[in-house]
Amino acid sequence: MSELLDVIVKAIDDRLGEEITVLDFKNQHPFYDYFVIATALNHRMAKSIIDQVEEKVIACGGQIRAIDGNSDSDWQLIDCFEVVVHIFVGSERQVYQLERLWGDLPRIEVQV
Repeated sequence: MSELLDVIVKAIDDRLGEEITVLDFKNQHPFYDYFVIATALNHRMAKSIIDQVEEKVIACGGQIRAIDGNSDSDWQLIDCFEVVVHIFVGSERQVYQLERLWGDLPRIEVQV
């Protein structure tokens, strides 16, 4: 796993993000290597996770390309170039089922 990916997973875990899943897109996509998918219990928690990820990525020398979604969104995205983070609120994750959509990709075991 990359250092940036480790930092992001730890930041999500530190803010009590749940069901953290990492999909390995290396050699599959030219713009990113990993998707990190996690669930927040509510919008306030999602905002806290987004803020923590942004802070920790910048602190480790990484960059944020974009943050999509607002504090009321049920799906927020942080584009950190090689890692794209998806934070879903509540059951919204089941609606889009990104893990199922990309089910043929390898998953990386998350150690938190």
